Amino acid sequence: MNSVDSAQTSAAGDVVTNNVEPIPTYSEAFPPLAGDAAGNVASSSTENQWLNPKVQRLRSTVVTQIFHIPMEERAFKQSEFGQAQKDQSKVCIDIMKQTDTVIEMSTCRDGSLSLLVSGKAENVLKARREIFNKLQTQASITINIPKDHHRVILGKAGTRLQKLELETATKINIPRTEKQSTELTIVGTQEGIHRARQEIQMISDEQAKLAMERLPIEKIYHPFVSGPRNEFANQLIKEYGVRIHIPPPSVQKDEIVVSGEKDGVAATVSKIMAVYQQKKRNCKIISVEINKAQHKYIIGPRGQTLQDILAEASVSVELPPADSLSETVVLRGEPSKLGQGLTIVYAKANSVVIREVAAAAWLHRFIIGKKGANIRALTANLPRVNVEFHDEGNKIVIEGPPEEADQAQQQLETQVHDLKLRMDFAEVRIDPKFHKNIIGKGGQSINKLRDQYNVNIQIPTDTDKSSLIRIEGDPEGVKEAKLELEQLGQRLVYLGLNYFTKLFCLNRNSLLFQENEKSKDVLIEQRFHRNIIGQKGEKIKGIRDSFPKVNISFPDAKKKSDVVNLRGPKNDGGECAIFIHCLLCLYIVESIKNFCFVVILSAVLHILTVEKNYCIDVPIFKQYHKNIIGKGGANIRKIREETNTQIDLPKEDSENEVIVITGKKADCQKARKLIRAIEQEQANIVEELVNINPQLHNQLIGAKGRLIRSLMEDYGGNVQIHFPTGTSGSDKVTIRGPKEDVEKAKGQLMQIAKQKELASFTKELKCKAELHRFLIGRGGATIKKVRDETGARIIFPASNDTDKETITVMGKQADVETACRILEEKIKSMVIHFIPFSIPFENIIEIETEIDQKHHKYFVARRGAVLRDIADEFGGVTVSFPRIGDQSSTVRIKGPSECVEGAKSKLAEIVDDLENQVTIECLVDEQYHRTVIGQKGRNIQAVTAQFNVQVKFPSRNNAPSQSEQPEVVENGVNGEVNKDLIMITGHKDRCQEAMAAILALVPTSDQIEVPYKFHRYIIGQKGLGVRKLMEDYDVTISIPPADQNSNFITVCFIAQPSHAIPIQQITGVKSKLENAKAGLMERVKVIEQEEEDRVLRSFTLTVDVPNQFHSQIIGRRGAIVTEIRTKHGVNIQFPDRDDENQGQIRIIGYEKNAESARDAVMKIVNELSSHISQDIKIDRKVHPRLIGTKGRAIKKIMEDFGVDIRFIKEEDIVTVTGPLEKVEECVEHILNLEEEYVSSCSFSFIHLFFFKDTKRYSHSNYADGQKSNKPSNKAPFVVRDAPWHQS
Repeated sequence: MNSVDSAQTSAAGDVVTNNVEPIPTYSEAFPPLAGDAAGNVASSSTENQWLNPKVQRLRSTVVTQIFHIPMEERAFKQSEFGQAQKDQSKVCIDIMKQTDTVIEMSTCRDGSLSLLVSGKAENVLKARREIFNKLQTQASITINIPKDHHRVILGKAGTRLQKLELETATKINIPRTEKQSTELTIVGTQEGIHRARQEIQMISDEQAKLAMERLPIEKIYHPFVSGPRNEFANQLIKEYGVRIHIPPPSVQKDEIVVSGEKDGVAATVSKIMAVYQQKKRNCKIISVEINKAQHKYIIGPRGQTLQDILAEASVSVELPPADSLSETVVLRGEPSKLGQGLTIVYAKANSVVIREVAAAAWLHRFIIGKKGANIRALTANLPRVNVEFHDEGNKIVIEGPPEEADQAQQQLETQVHDLKLRMDFAEVRIDPKFHKNIIGKGGQSINKLRDQYNVNIQIPTDTDKSSLIRIEGDPEGVKEAKLELEQLGQRLVYLGLNYFTKLFCLNRNSLLFQENEKSKDVLIEQRFHRNIIGQKGEKIKGIRDSFPKVNISFPDAKKKSDVVNLRGPKNDGGECAIFIHCLLCLYIVESIKNFCFVVILSAVLHILTVEKNYCIDVPIFKQYHKNIIGKGGANIRKIREETNTQIDLPKEDSENEVIVITGKKADCQKARKLIRAIEQEQANIVEELVNINPQLHNQLIGAKGRLIRSLMEDYGGNVQIHFPTGTSGSDKVTIRGPKEDVEKAKGQLMQIAKQKELASFTKELKCKAELHRFLIGRGGATIKKVRDETGARIIFPASNDTDKETITVMGKQADVETACRILEEKIKSMVIHFIPFSIPFENIIEIETEIDQKHHKYFVARRGAVLRDIADEFGGVTVSFPRIGDQSSTVRIKGPSECVEGAKSKLAEIVDDLENQVTIECLVDEQYHRTVIGQKGRNIQAVTAQFNVQVKFPSRNNAPSQSEQPEVVENGVNGEVNKDLIMITGHKDRCQEAMAAILALVPTSDQIEVPYKFHRYIIGQKGLGVRKLMEDYDVTISIPPADQNSNFITVCFIAQPSHAIPIQQITGVKSKLENAKAGLMERVKVIEQEEEDRVLRSFTLTVDVPNQFHSQIIGRRGAIVTEIRTKHGVNIQFPDRDDENQGQIRIIGYEKNAESARDAVMKIVNELSSHISQDIKIDRKVHPRLIGTKGRAIKKIMEDFGVDIRFIKEEDIVTVTGPLEKVEECVEHILNLEEEYVSSCSFSFIHLFFFKDTKRYSHSNYADGQKSNKPSNKAPFVVRDAPWHQS
């Protein structure tokens, strides 16, 4: 008996016992429609209309499937009682959201799980996979599949694997390509795993039957393997069912790939290799030179000609790439066939010729004709001729067979000659803004001109932005049309000027603001708004800066309005309106290219902006600023209105005392007098001007104003000293304050200025720019010597200075005079050499000196680089060494007398260095060589440059190769190279200094023990901590990698080249290391203290609180728990949903704070334990009215009564939780609200619906977690003899 039968039986029992009406039949409960009863005869009982509908069914897109999970394979069977159902429901809800399906879940008596899934077919498959993955226990197996088969299992972009996973509800893991593993892991249900394993094994078995061969065949033999038009390759593919991949001609690859079944591949490979071996053995080549332009005729369309040659003569033709300059064509084939192939190649190359016809580009259109009619008529009888027009080269290119190309050339030349006799052209330049006026509405004006003069007029498009109009046609018509277009352009310019005159001159008075007028609308065409605003508002920002009191408002672009609103004071508003109007007129005038109007308007704009932006700085003592402002700003406002200026005062908290006045010059001066008058009323302030050389101003002010500030502070801040701006060039310095203080400050300032002036005496010398380098000397040695001797500062002109000959000498007068005398003597001696025609020849002398021949090579090596340096340093002297082979040791020096002696001394110095040159050894550990050399060799280059020595480091690869014989030393023992040895070559004295410098560059290090656990704190976030230590102590700190777990940190000092000069010894290295170690240990102590504090702050206290109270402790949006955390300085953690201890709350922090936070939490729990929960039956239709907009109404009720109100979704139950008295009051209030809402409803059935049940609510204890929800006893509706009961 099924459930329906049992329902019928129970219902029948109810008929007897309860004396109610009997169960109706299906026909009685659902009588047929009147039409069916009258017109149709009822079918017999055997033929059921329900089961056999006459209307054809439509297939639904929604499918339903049932899935079963056995009890022993359920994933949540080990969960606590009731918890498994919650977890399963949560999983099902997540799956429904992910797959857009509907899932109904039920548990059978045997403990198995049944799931009914409805949705689209593809979504149901996805849901099935997720269900088996999450609700059924997962198993896994590993299978071995060859690596070559993995890509086939994956499929294109992984689609095949995704489909297989979806069908079997499994997860298949395939190792990455770079891994050599052959193992595949399948995870899922037992049934899915077996299906997936079977499918994968079938795919692998199919691939095992296949094979692939790569044949190493040179590219030159590929045409013979493929055959003409791939005939041979296609024949093999068809015969053996294989795939043959031959690289295309553009790919330079020497291999052919054959793939397919093993037997077919083997047979195909044997035939291909036979052809290859035969051609390789018998083929010869012929190379011929053919014009590059003819190569394309040998290739033919899509290479068809090459295939024809291969088919006809069995010869392969190889041509150079298109981007190559080579013209060599190579023919490859058997000797007997090469002659025939060469004949065909020459025939194809000469089958087409190229001819050119000179024709101006403007004639091309007439030759082509309308829609190509003329050129089609020309080529109709010459089908193999191709004609191309080249505008850039003014030519026509004809391509085709010789006879037809010559005929086409002759016809085109005749046509070009005829066109030149009959046609002419002219060009007219008219501003593009007037082109639309020339064209006219619908092109009427331009068409009229064309028809009248029988010419063609070409006007450039708007995108071209060109002013050139071209006229082509009959010579007389061209002249007349050009004249008329020029006259039309002039008329348009004249009309534009008239428009400008009316716009600017006639409307100027209407722009001025009337008396008491604060706002005015100015009409400006909207198309000009963008010009006035400028890109990103740059222009309108400048206008607003010029008129800060005026507010300028432009209309919205969508409104298409021309009204621009100006609001502000009368004078400023009128001037701003005129300024904008002039700016608009300037755009118009620029567009019509009228220079005179542009000059006038630019002058007007200059007057409106520059004159109005005159600025004066007025220094006023800070204590009197409040008097200038006045009560409520009355004084400053009055001055602004009277003078029509903008007055800006510095902020109260700033030290600036200068008041800035902006406006017209006369107005600014008037405002300054008024401000000074107010200051004079408060104190007796005098002002004096002192003339001080502008060059001394910066020295008197001092770095960041320290000197002048200290001078003012000497007088208690009662004196102000103001210097003019650097760009003004003024020498007047203003001193303000009480009379006595001003006199004292003036005397002190003049005294300081005099001292500065004495120390900054300046004198100028004239010297030709080309001689400056000789005065400076090599590396600045000469000029440095003069500076050291005299103490004067010598300044040469910079590269960007206009005066290149003036040398400035600064310092004390005596020092400057001495330096100038030395420089003048040097200049005089050099002029003798460089201007020989103005100085007697006897000033040029020649001397001789003896230099041993063994040193000559050093001077003349590297193309005489040493001699060039000596000539540059000593005024261009000439040093001549004896020729090679000459046994003389005499060296001649020719030049000015003083320069010659200097050069001789330099040569002697170099010889002394060579005589005393030695090589010493310096031992430095190899690991420090890179540090000593420095980045890009900077350190060692600085050492070699300073001491003029050569430094050689040992080679990294010193071991002799196998082919080389080891070097034999004197004692017969092979010498071992010392990799720590650095060789220094140079003067014996300087070598020792250089060695000291190199040793100073060797890092000095020390180790300090720091517990490994503190290393990350020393490093800091992104290394900030350790970088700060290194910067503070000028050392390098090396922290070992984390995988070493080392407790030692290395502190290292690395000297830079700046440390190594003068490099006698480095002092302070040890102190730097000690300071760094001390700083590091201090940091460790701080970290230890922080670690102790961290341990104290990690005290954890566990509090048992029933799960139902957690939401009340957290509060709305976490307000309550946040307050507890902030007040007590602790962290409160609530259990996760999957946590085993759902009733435990963890409090982390200091022990005392954690205990106080626990007390606060328990206080809330105790209050909640005394609360009760009461359910009220309120119809769902009333719930929105109770909740209100965004919950405002229900929040107010909860706040007023101090309770918590919850609405149960899709039920007529409202739960009120709180103290007993508050709950009763709140319930009564809610019922009253309900009655008010119901009484306001106009339909009676709603009233009956709300009041048909007399029992409205029931009480339950919230602390016990029980609610009164009694099921309804209403019997279900049942019928008899329904269609689904029939068998």
